[in-house]
Amino acid sequence: MTDHGIELPVFRLHVVPAVLALASPSWQRDVWLRPEEFEDLDYVVTVLFDDFCNADDPAPWLGKSLRTEEEVALMKKLGAVYSTVQEEVGRDAPDEVYLDAPAWSHVIAVAGRLAQVMVTNDLQAAALLHEQHYLPHYQRPAEGAPTAE
Repeated sequence: MTDHGIELPVFRLHVVPAVLALASPSWQRDVWLRPEEFEDLDYVVTVLFDDFCNADDPAPWLGKSLRTEEEVALMKKLGAVYSTVQEEVGRDAPDEVYLDAPAWSHVIAVAGRLAQVMVTNDLQAAALLHEQHYLPHYQRPAEGAPTAE
């Protein structure tokens, strides 16, 4: 799949952790349900739907904070499954009600797949940058040539 890069890397630094949080039920219960913590479901939703992406219509974010068409498709699916839960429990329901909703497992599953894709894409992009930076300086010895050992 084509990596379109990311024009807004700072945005991606918000999107990836938000997706990871949606993929982790233990994180959700350990962090979101503690009132003294900064992060909660509302924060994650703001990141993914308002500030750094639009999970309802993520296509315009391709090449900005989303790298591939697969990320766009999965983000759209995440937006849809989240919206289903939101319609089920109500917009103003507390985080715990969202986490206990029967359809919340679908949010976790889609977020888990999206997190896997995003992290893999970022690691591949980092590896490519590393290769571009270091490999031009490194020349393999010719086949059969003695090596310094």
